[in-house]
Formats: sequence, structure tokens, C-alpha cells
Amino acid sequence: MSKKRMYLNAFEMSTAGFQSHALWRHPDDNTPGYKDIEYWTHLAKILEKGRFDGVFLADVLGVYDVYKDSRDPAIINGMQVPVNDPAFVIPVMASVTKHLGFGLTASTTYDHPYTFARKMSTLDHLTKGRIGWNIVTSYLNSAAKNIGLDQQTSHDERYEKADEYMEVVYKLWEASWEDDAVVVDKEKGIYTDPSKVHDINHDGKYYQVPGNHICEPSPQRTPVIFQAGASSRGRKFAADHAELVFVSSPSLEKTKDIVLKFRKDIVDSGRSADDVKVITTVTPIVAPTTEEAVAKLEDYKQYISHEAALALVGGWTGINLDELDPNQKVEYIENDAMRSILQGFAGMTVHEIAEKVALGGLGELIVGDPEQIADTLEEWMDYADIDGFNIVYSITPGSFEDFVELVVPVLQERGLVRREYEDGTFRNNLFGRDQLADEHPAKQVRKGVIPEAVLV
Repeated sequence: MSKKRMYLNAFEMSTAGFQSHALWRHPDDNTPGYKDIEYWTHLAKILEKGRFDGVFLADVLGVYDVYKDSRDPAIINGMQVPVNDPAFVIPVMASVTKHLGFGLTASTTYDHPYTFARKMSTLDHLTKGRIGWNIVTSYLNSAAKNIGLDQQTSHDERYEKADEYMEVVYKLWEASWEDDAVVVDKEKGIYTDPSKVHDINHDGKYYQVPGNHICEPSPQRTPVIFQAGASSRGRKFAADHAELVFVSSPSLEKTKDIVLKFRKDIVDSGRSADDVKVITTVTPIVAPTTEEAVAKLEDYKQYISHEAALALVGGWTGINLDELDPNQKVEYIENDAMRSILQGFAGMTVHEIAEKVALGGLGELIVGDPEQIADTLEEWMDYADIDGFNIVYSITPGSFEDFVELVVPVLQERGLVRREYEDGTFRNNLFGRDQLADEHPAKQVRKGVIPEAVLV
């Protein structure tokens, strides 16, 4: 088996119910505490104790209202609604940790790149370089309508717009301020040398941004780039931009196939395969013995909601599964929702989909004692050629506490998870450098903004 390092992220969301649907009802679950600072500081301390690389914060801007043509199933079950802005919990978690990274989900469809660039630079400063950005193009019509659109922008146009969005933020982060622009000369009264701050003069199809970035360079300049699109267009976008690719599918075989395609796309884009980490989602249920773990699973099943699961799937796929018989198989239909998930569910019955998604979402459900969980994770790394995992909770903070106390020591003993952190930024933790690789497209925009004489 492989002994390459295993990267661990916690998969979280500032909401009442994330991927294990209606388990907020469980007596040991504290998900409703997501509104409290203490919820997030406690989680951050647990994860840093377990030497997690980061916490991946999901987000949506709308309500899941496709299933039964109603928002009620989502609202009744607390299925990703109510949901708070994840950006505000990051400084809270950063204040009680020194090494944990933070992946913030934000949409290129709705956030303007000029103001978004400032938000991310601010977070990178406040966390001392521990910020990442999970790029999404959004998929909920309910969000589009509340932003002022008649309906969601088409799938491929969202990615076309995202490509230009990336060009704008790259110019702001990488090219607007030279490395030595900020001098803080108290004797001369000069904080910044104006000759080293440049307007980006962007005039594109979707965005016009003539001026300069209003933040000085942060430790990483550009945050670590996460991306989760697995459609052909999404893979192309990830191959061009992402440093950490998040894949998720209903089976190990399908995960392997997706990863294989990603690896090829990355090389075809002209980047080094070593510049991108690929992680997948798992939902571990662990206890000291197998029997106890199985009993825990059966206990959790008493609380899950198929209604909530199908509401989530409706938002993902744009298909109202209430219109189908529970034993009817789902066929792939091309639309403007999440195409890769539609492909993953093709051939499954509605009931099978509900069972799959109700506990852990798309994450593979693995149940057992610590050695069994570690064996499965190591097998996935080898078979599917992945670099690590997004760990999904069943109940919180219990699932994370169990994983850290029971599984992490086994992984450390096997040499898969480190025992101590290295100092530095999130990117340094992942790749051994603070800045993007020289061949990354973000570095190329400097030539169009910074004077040639400076770049020589």
C-alpha cells in the first residue's frame, strides 16, 4: 500500500443540517449550535489536534425548492437552511489555531470580483496566509431569482463567466501591487510607493475593472484554489486553475474514473500533475469495535430523513424526484444543474438515491473500528489515486472527535498523517511554497499589468 501523505479536511457548513439529513434530531448532536462562536472554536481545536490540513466550508445562496415544487421539505428538515455566511467563522477559528487552513466557498456568478478580491485578501492577512477559495459557479434557481435573474445562467456560460472572473481576481491579487510596494517609511512619511501600485485596466465581456486592488499583498497573494466541478467543462476549469480538486461520486469505481480524467486534464493544460491535489468525500462511522460502530450506524438511521435527502438531490440535479415512483430508475437528462451528479445517479432508483444521500451525502459511508477505517482510507488512496479526504460528519462534534481520537493515531502510526505541523501558509502546508507555481495562469497576468522593465 502507498505511504504518501494523506491530506485531511473537515467538511462543514454554517447551517442546521449539512450532509447527514435531520441528524440534528439526535440527542448527541450539536449542529443547532452553528450560530455560536463556541461551536466553531471547539471544532477548530479538535481539528488542529488531529493534524487536519483544513476545514472546507460549503455554502449556498438559495433554498432547495425543486423537490415537490416546494421549499417546505428543506425548511422543515433544516436541510441547508437556515444558513449563515461562512466567511465570518473563519477569523473565529483562526484565532484559536496556528496551522489549520480554511476553504471558503464563494460563487463567481454572484460575487463581484473587485469586492471579492478584497474580502479574500483581508482573510488571508487575518489568518496569516491560511485561506483557500472553493470556486463554485452556483446551481440553484432560487438563488438566481433572489439575485435578480429570471433563472440560473446556463451551465457552460457560468464557466465562461468564471474564466473572466479568474482573470480579474488574478490581476488584482498578483499584479496590482509589486512585492516591495509597501515601505512604511516613518521618517519620509511614505506608507506605499505609488509607482509600484498598478491599475489593472480590465475591460471584458462581463467585467470592467479599471483601477487597482485596494489591499496590499497578503502572505499568499492568491488564496489556495479549490474546485469541485466534475462535468467536462468543470474539469477543464479545474485543470486550468485548481490546486486542490474535490471529487465526489456514489462509488469507488466512479471516483477512480473521475480522478483519472482529472489527472489527464491537468497534464493536458500544461501544468505539472504535482501542482494539484485530489481529494474525495467519505463519511466514517467509527467506534472501538466493529459491533459498536454498526450499532452507532443503526442508531443514526433512526433519525435520517429521506425527504431532506431528496430535497438536496432536487437542488443538485434540477429534477423533482417526487414525480417518479420510488423504484423507478433515474435517467441522465442534460440541464443547467450539476451535470456530474446527474451522471453519477443514472441507473439508480429514487429509493436508492435517498438511502445513499440521507447519511453523508455523496460521501462513501465507511463503518468499522479504527483499523478498518484506516484500511479503507488507505485502499481508496491507492486504488483511486487520490491524495486525501473531506471528512463528513454524521453528528457534530462527535464524529470529528471520534475520528481524531480513534482513527488519526492509527493513520499516524502508519506514516500517513503527520504528527506535527510545519510552520507557514496553507499553500506551504500543501505544496511547500507560499506562492502559486510559476506556470499557473495567475502568474501570466503580471505581464499585462506590471511594466516590462520591472518584470525583467
